[in-house]
Amino acid sequence: MGQTIAELQAALQQSQANEARYRLLLEHSSEISWMADCATLQLTWLSPAAERQFGYTLETAQALAAGLLKDLQGRLTRYAEGDLSRRRLLREAELAHADGHMVPVEIESTLILDSSGVPATVVGVVRDLSARRELAVQQKKFASMLSHEFRTPLSTIDGAVQRLEMTGTHHDEATRKRYRKIQTAVDRMLAMLDEYLSPERMASIGRERQANEINPSMLLQTAAEQAQRRRKDVSVKTQGLPQWMRCDPAGMRLCLEILLDNAIKYTEDNIPIELVGRIATEGGVELLVRDHGAGIPEAELPHVFDKAYRGSNAVGVTGSGLGLYMARSVVDVHGGTVTARNLSESGTEFRIWLPVAANAGKNLAPADVSSDNSRDAT
Repeated sequence: MGQTIAELQAALQQSQANEARYRLLLEHSSEISWMADCATLQLTWLSPAAERQFGYTLETAQALAAGLLKDLQGRLTRYAEGDLSRRRLLREAELAHADGHMVPVEIESTLILDSSGVPATVVGVVRDLSARRELAVQQKKFASMLSHEFRTPLSTIDGAVQRLEMTGTHHDEATRKRYRKIQTAVDRMLAMLDEYLSPERMASIGRERQANEINPSMLLQTAAEQAQRRRKDVSVKTQGLPQWMRCDPAGMRLCLEILLDNAIKYTEDNIPIELVGRIATEGGVELLVRDHGAGIPEAELPHVFDKAYRGSNAVGVTGSGLGLYMARSVVDVHGGTVTARNLSESGTEFRIWLPVAANAGKNLAPADVSSDNSRDAT
């Protein structure tokens, strides 16, 4: 009998020690542990972390409970109908902090069954994802910065080689072969950037690489059609444009959208806008956006592409002063230029110049260039 009492006392002491350990773990854990009754759909317990991280106690946790127990009734119904996958769930959501701001979280929960196999209690943990999300944002920013730092000189080389291809028709074949080797190497490096360093790639592994060329005539036509929803008189004129040009299509669409938006905002509704695309006199392609409004004060022309700059005619016009700065940044990456000038008759002309060769497109590097950048013997 004495031995039995001693064993019971030892078991009790062990149980109390375990309880103390569990309580200590719960008090200092960064995860919020919780428990709810399946019959009443009410929270029955919250760990101290809930007050530290969300400002709630069990008595004040109505808003927190609403997020934790969302769809619990439907979950219980599906489990009763035989969907056993509902017993343990892991989901991401946003829960309201006591001060009102939303917190991204991961919620893991499990249905606890009674002796009859019926869910009686649901227990779970909540993990704050704010730090993880912030880390992901910083990683994307770093990848974007690194990609830009690599892409800018590569695009400069790309533009220079395309111009050499365009103007060097009199060069001997050995020299032109070197151009093609440089072009192939640049293409490979840009492809690697898209594959490994782009923020989009990091966010969506497995997505196909986006096209790196576009039909310039179609680019202008599409931009005009979109602008015509706001300004009926938007025309397009093209002459001698290549069938394809190498660029980031989304970036060039953005540039034209910004320039057209600028023309529409700073001219009267009855002022026509012209889009012109042609081979530039110095080689390459030029895309022009012309209006016939009041123009830009000459003293302000050198500053229109500056970051956050807004001219004297911007009074009463919504904007942040970042549009033209963004347009210039995109064109700079392509090795081109974007400029603005006042027309002698009236209005303003914005000019995008890109170093596009006459045969620009996927076939700049010939098919018989091998993987080591050398030309296959014929």
